[in-house]
Amino acid sequence: MDLSSLIARNAAFAPHKPAIHFAGETWSYRAFYARIGEAARSLKSELGVGRGDRVAILSLNRPDYLVLLYACARLGAMLVPLNWRLAPPEQIFILSDAAAKVLVLEEGLSGLIPALSESLPDTSIVGLDFAPPNGSSLDALLARGRGCGHNPHIDLSCPLLIVYTSGTTGRPKGAVLRQEALLWNAVMSQHMHGLTSDDHVLAVLPFFHVGGLNIQTTPALQLGATVTIHPRFAPEATLAAIEQDRPTLTVLVPTTIQAVTDHPVWQTTDLSALKAVSTGSTIVPQPLIDRIVARGVPVLQVYGSTETCPIAVYTRLGGDLAREGSTGLPGLCCEADVVDEAGKEVPPEASGEIVVRGPNVFYEYWGNETATREALHDGWYRTGDLGHRDADGYFWVQDRKKNLIISGGENIYPAEVERVLMEHDDVSECAVIGRPDPRWDEVPVAYVIRRSGGSVDAEGLKAHAQRQLARFKVPREIVFVDDLPRTALGKVQHFMVKRLDAAVQDGEAP
Repeated sequence: MDLSSLIARNAAFAPHKPAIHFAGETWSYRAFYARIGEAARSLKSELGVGRGDRVAILSLNRPDYLVLLYACARLGAMLVPLNWRLAPPEQIFILSDAAAKVLVLEEGLSGLIPALSESLPDTSIVGLDFAPPNGSSLDALLARGRGCGHNPHIDLSCPLLIVYTSGTTGRPKGAVLRQEALLWNAVMSQHMHGLTSDDHVLAVLPFFHVGGLNIQTTPALQLGATVTIHPRFAPEATLAAIEQDRPTLTVLVPTTIQAVTDHPVWQTTDLSALKAVSTGSTIVPQPLIDRIVARGVPVLQVYGSTETCPIAVYTRLGGDLAREGSTGLPGLCCEADVVDEAGKEVPPEASGEIVVRGPNVFYEYWGNETATREALHDGWYRTGDLGHRDADGYFWVQDRKKNLIISGGENIYPAEVERVLMEHDDVSECAVIGRPDPRWDEVPVAYVIRRSGGSVDAEGLKAHAQRQLARFKVPREIVFVDDLPRTALGKVQHFMVKRLDAAVQDGEAP
């Protein structure tokens, strides 16, 4: 049995049940599973995809994203979702690091092809909605597929996803999730949402994040529910879909909650079909939660990360939602704890690092044994987040132990931005911190020491960064300074830089 077997079972039990709505079209479970089979046969017979091979995808949300996920499950291959917001050098690094055998992409993102052809000429290119040069369209590929769409010795223990997450060392790491991680994650989603085959999920968050892919979307399909897919989030389209398509569940991060609730039609949109809105990805401001609750819709919180698939701790529909700020209890199928620096459990109300253990936790960082050893201790994943529990076991996330910026739901590791800034000849040293922002939650800001004789200005340094980094990672402001706060050993103290920046923003002298 592999993960696609769940789609096969749903196709057998309810062949005509709508599985996916997208762009005015509806795919039944029978049609969805048939296309999964065609994709698996074609990847195997035409492109030689076998067990353990990597198939990357660069696309906005669309049904074939999910087709490829389950086709990889049948073959024992791994899907590598690429963030379409990244700059081409970042995407090339991921494709190279994963040694992707195939890249499937849509025409609107085909600007990557020249760089890919130069850097990774052996990677096969497949167009989702076009025929790329020296490649094939997906439909043409599917028409040529022959033979068996399975590989031997495939089961739920096989790796299925490599999801890249930015790292503290300046390069992203690929978290490897097994098929069983998605299975147990879905069981917890079912428990969290009271999810049944009668539910209808509205998916507006990007599938390249485990939140958009796995909090509700894959659990719904594996349970036989219906999913409406939007290519990308837009507040007006989201509100229109909530009123007209009448989904019962959706996931929104704080930035998208703000965009939706700030929209002029928010107060008049019919929300009566929604039984809950789920949110997470960062510490969620209570006023944003209150906006939705005031309209009569419960808000569920989920805590986790790429490495936990992501569901790890959550509040449950019908459960206790009165503990303001709490992200809930450990999930039905995993454990969570709060520990000190030595890994010893701390008592209730005491702060420590949140750790998670269970079948939903990632298997390894792809090709990075050192990072894997640092993150996993006796099966426990050290999240790097600081929190506490109350006497009843409910969790609160207090802060991020790791130096991490979350901007509009996207993770930014300062080390990655600093690495790029330091590549400029005029930069001697720098520190990147997150500055609070009313729209994006946080934005990156860089404090920079120029080299002696250096003359680069802020705009020049931003232009340098934008050639290598996604736009959301480029510092919103660059502040040139003569020195940075340091420890006794000379290490830059980012928390002190953050305090300095806050003081400047408040009009106080640095």
